[in-house]
Amino acid sequence: MAVPKRKMSRSNTRHRRAQWKVSAVQTQPCPQCKSPKLPHAACGVCGTYNGRQILAV
Repeated sequence: MAVPKRKMSRSNTRHRRAQWKVSAVQTQPCPQCKSPKLPHAACGVCGTYNGRQILAV
């Protein structure tokens, strides 16, 4: 198993971690009410998913 020979400096660690960026969540319009919703999730406005009423809103 590979083990580092020396401790990684704080600046090197932070420089490496600076590349971990969060991307914005992509939304798509709801087919029923056209409001933005997460993909593969029930719509929070009208409560439908895959053409069926799932949530009572």
